[in-house]
Amino acid sequence: MNFYNIEINSLQNSPILLSDFKGKHILFVNVASKCGFTPQYKELEEMHKKHSDNLVVIGVPCNQFGKQEPGNNQEIEDFCKVNYGVSFLISEKIDVKGANQHPLYTWLTSRELNNKKSSSVKWNFQKYLISPDGKLIDYYFSITRPMSSKITKHIKL
Repeated sequence: MNFYNIEINSLQNSPILLSDFKGKHILFVNVASKCGFTPQYKELEEMHKKHSDNLVVIGVPCNQFGKQEPGNNQEIEDFCKVNYGVSFLISEKIDVKGANQHPLYTWLTSRELNNKKSSSVKWNFQKYLISPDGKLIDYYFSITRPMSSKITKHIKL
């Protein structure tokens, strides 16, 4: 499975073409509006603005952890814009684990597909960083802040 061929839609139900981001890093973050880590939206927006030349931030709403993202697409979009001024991409709400795991997260979490490492999504705001050539660099647990040097050291500034 080629990373750039994975299909996912935006909150507005239009396709997000991952191939449009070849040559840039992509940071995927499973997001939720009612989580203790929700304030990371602010830092994700800062990261998006500061590194937009070589980084695409994509928030991926998920309601699998503590039912902390119960909203529909419009409620999620309104929450992100009103509370955090989010202008980066937000995808449709998906499952990031389990029987209905979205193909994106199957690729992100499976060494057989990403050729790097296997992982499991532990909680909201876990992050996955993709290289400009579509390879998994690494993943980071929720406690790792978006602007942490663990992540930013990989992004050419």
